[in-house]
Amino acid sequence: MSMTLQDFALSPRRIGAILLRHLYVLRSSWPRLVEMAYWPTMQMIIWGFVSQFFYTQSSYVAQAFGVLMAGVMLWDVLFRGQLGFSLSFLEEMWAHNLANLYVSPLRPAEHILALMAMSVVRTLIGVLPAALLAILLYKFSIFDMGLPLLAFYVNLVMMAWGIGMLSTSLLMRYGLGAENLVWFIIFLLAPISAIYYPVTVLPAWLQPIAWCLPSTHVFEGMREVLFHQHFNLTLFWGAVGLNVIYILVGLGVYLIAFRSARERGALLQMGE
Repeated sequence: MSMTLQDFALSPRRIGAILLRHLYVLRSSWPRLVEMAYWPTMQMIIWGFVSQFFYTQSSYVAQAFGVLMAGVMLWDVLFRGQLGFSLSFLEEMWAHNLANLYVSPLRPAEHILALMAMSVVRTLIGVLPAALLAILLYKFSIFDMGLPLLAFYVNLVMMAWGIGMLSTSLLMRYGLGAENLVWFIIFLLAPISAIYYPVTVLPAWLQPIAWCLPSTHVFEGMREVLFHQHFNLTLFWGAVGLNVIYILVGLGVYLIAFRSARERGALLQMGE
């Protein structure tokens, strides 16, 4: 079949039509618009605070490697824990299986407990190889923290469950249109969780907000263990108390969203 000059002709009208189609999609989906600005802004905020702290605390630099490595791995516990919870729910939506689950005798509380267990499994699968590889590559073992590491892990997983229930509630309310929120909602808390720097680096007005997060208590406690070999019980119990609140709020919101989705018949359409 021979090609003609007309086959290579470009139509600004057709190009504009496709562009307009995608602009309409963006306009009708605020999560997509937020995501476009989210990642560059988040990177700027986090590494801006890190750079500011290193600039003013030269004595910290000598021990920065171990603290940063521990921060990265413990942050991954929180991230993987939340994602493990939410992703397991998303997989049911992608498979159009939610309606099948809830015509069975399955109760919402049983589903939540199963998602929590799956969150722990996904977290261990994701984090343990990285922790072992860090020993081989860098001779750094996060396990040297001993029992405090278990306390940090449990608190971060509990927080992940609370955030996971909130994010799955958004999925039940908005369907797959809110899928992008599941992937980046936890990173919204990263700059104020004091992962790589102490809370005192944050602006004064932001510090009270940071202390409302269990993760902030965990990462401040981690630095005390690494720098001073001291496990701060005040920080530990602060994290536990906040996690109880997060889980209760997350559970309440989840059950309200589930009841609303069931009454609207949305469970039957999720994933479509």
